[in-house]
Parts: sequence; C-alpha cells; structure tokens
Amino acid sequence: MKSSTLLPILLLALAPIGVAADRIPGLASVKPERVGVSAQRLARISELIRDYVGAGKYAGVVTMVSRNGRVIHLDAAGRYGVDNDTPVSADTLFRIFSMTKPVTAVAAMILYERGEFQMHDPVSRYLPEFRGQKLLNGDELVAPASEMTMRQLFTHTAGLTYGWTTDNPVDLAYRDAKLFASRDLDEFVAKVAAIPLRFEPGTRYHYSVATDILGAVVEKLSGQTLDVFFEQQIFEPLGMADTFFSVPPEKLHRLASMHTWDAENGQLALMPAEHTADASAVTLFSGGGGLVSTITDYMRFCEMLRNGGGFNGARLLGPKTVQFMSSDQLTPEVRAEGVGEYPNDDLYPGQSMALGFGVITNPAIAPSISSRGELSWGGAAGTKFWIDPEEGIVGIAMVQLVGSPWPLRFDLKVATYQALDELNSH
Repeated sequence: MKSSTLLPILLLALAPIGVAADRIPGLASVKPERVGVSAQRLARISELIRDYVGAGKYAGVVTMVSRNGRVIHLDAAGRYGVDNDTPVSADTLFRIFSMTKPVTAVAAMILYERGEFQMHDPVSRYLPEFRGQKLLNGDELVAPASEMTMRQLFTHTAGLTYGWTTDNPVDLAYRDAKLFASRDLDEFVAKVAAIPLRFEPGTRYHYSVATDILGAVVEKLSGQTLDVFFEQQIFEPLGMADTFFSVPPEKLHRLASMHTWDAENGQLALMPAEHTADASAVTLFSGGGGLVSTITDYMRFCEMLRNGGGFNGARLLGPKTVQFMSSDQLTPEVRAEGVGEYPNDDLYPGQSMALGFGVITNPAIAPSISSRGELSWGGAAGTKFWIDPEEGIVGIAMVQLVGSPWPLRFDLKVATYQALDELNSH
C-alpha cells in the first residue's frame, strides 16, 4: 500500500476508544483519580501506543490497566494488520501464545486443590510414557538421578527443552520430531517421552514444553480434553466468552494478523502462512501456547488471580493456593543455571519463577518499575501482562509482532506507574 493512501487510514485507526469497561460484565471502570491515579499522566499510555503505531512499529496495539479491581485505562491504536485496515478494539482477538501458560497452571491447581496430585509426584505416575526416560549426558544415554516431578513442570526445571537451538542433539531431536504438528496431546507426549532429557531434572531452569506436558496431565486427571476443561472450569465461570484454542468460524474475522519485523527494509511484514498455525479446527491443545483471547477476557483472568482466586462471584482457587502459586519456587543455584526467556535472562534481572509465571523477587534491579511479588508473563507475538499485588495494578498489552525489537512491555509499565499519585503501600 502506498504511503499516501496509508496515512488517512492510520489517522482513523489512531482515534482513541477510551475507557468502556463499564459495559463489560465484571469489569467496572472508574475515573483514575478515584484510585489514586492521575488521568492526565495516565494519558501517556495512549500517546505511547499512538507513537508506536504512527511510526509503523506495530500494526495495532490494545492496552488495558486496572487498579484495585477497577479499570482506569482501555485504549487501542492501529489496525488488524498490514493486510487488514479494520481498527483494533477491545474485542479484537489475539494469539496470546505463552500467556496460555498461566491458564494451564491455574487448571492444574484446580485439580491440585481436589487432591488429584502432589507437587513431588513423578510425572510418570500420570503419564507412564515418561517412565524410564533417559538423560543425554555428553554422548551417553544414562538414567537420571530422579524422575521429573509435577512441580518441575510448573517451573521449567523438568529437564525438557523447546528445540529452539541447533547446538544440542536433544534440541535437534525436538525439531525433527515436529512436536507441534502432532495430532493431539497424546501424540505430543509420546514424541517428547521418546527423546532424552536435556538435563538432570531439578538442577536448572530451562524454558521448555513443560507446560504442554502439564496440560496433558490435566487431561489425564480430569478425563476431559484440555479445551473442554478450560471452558467448563475457567472460561465459563469467569465470563471469558472470547478465549479458545479453536476460533469459532463466526469470530474468525476478529482475529488480528500475525507480523514479523523486516529489519532490512525497516517495516512490518506479514508472518508467512506456513509459519502461522491454523486458528480453526484445532486438535492439539497446547497448554504452553495455543490460546486466542481478547484483552478484556484476559483482564478477567488476571483480576481473578489478583483477587486471590475469585472474580465476579466465581471462585476458581482458594486465596492460600494463589499465594502458594505466586511464591518463588527456585533455589539460587537452580536460578543461576537458567536458560530461556525467564528467569535468568539479561532482560529480566530481579525475577524468578513461581508456579506458572515469573515473579519479581528484587525490584531494585528489575529493568523497569516493579514491585516485589509482581507476577507476569509474555507471549511470542509481543503480548504481555503483569499483576502487581502491592499496588493493585494489572496491565495488559495485546499486539501481534513475533520477535518484536521494541521495548513496549517496559514502556507501558513506566507510563502506568508514573501516573500514580498514591501508593497502596503508604
């Protein structure tokens, strides 16, 4: 599209939608001043996302912030994609990828509360395919000192990997197995169990398919496929009507386009179709990265966690369970050996791993303004959420740019916290 025709479309798409959460069941909105936030300074979030879209760095951005259970910001800028001029809005569907992981963790903890498993249980008790799995030690296959446990699935310390690198035979085997082309979780589990462990369980953090395996355990223990369990136990109680693995045909037109950044030409490019999974008729329910959602639906999920497991009259978990989930699960030794997006990454100092998401343990060295105990996670296409129990803040950004080179996640936090006039801690 020529720039002369793009400009009017961008100007139209940059019109703010403002806070409209009073029309969203369970998500009441208030003037920011009612909860100790400056409306004038909070407007910097809207300026921020318009700057990003106006510079062509994102096709569309939707942002939402709540404090103490009340929405104080909801805005959108841009369009569905370089191929779709529909303005993004609060009901635009986004692939949230790894922001699926906390949902799977909550599903598993629902079963934990019912006494279906204990954290120290070996995974092979529920998925016998992993019984006797070997560890690759140099060029030799050996028996690990201990089997992977349920806790280790939550914390990415189970000895599994993702197959993202080419410098290790185990990662290469993951890639050759084409795990995410599996028909369903049964096939996925069989493929992973047939490949040796990447490292000794419990000895190091390594971002991995562990949450997909956790989703398979949920299926076995519940007797339901993961999509059905999510719908009945999480989405329906929370009123998340627009969150699913497989987008219904009548809602596919609301799905934003996937993008990559063309660094050579300095512009957005559509993600090639062969690298974009079909969002309809899904049969592999990836608990590690398969969900599609809206920003308002995911806010409901975050508010449930911030509120100790309950939201709008529905209780998914007990508050003590959420407190347990939110605690640092890694010893300093295990964290120091970490590999992956979290926790031992140059971008995220001061963060460790809780049960299903990252947790800030030292805000003084975090890359942007944070609070101790803050929970967060992000998705491969640039989506991000954080939950700050100390200040009662929940922030979410929805975009669709894989491998984003832009610091939107950090910029959004700064724009949010600089607007506070009062601290809950005071």
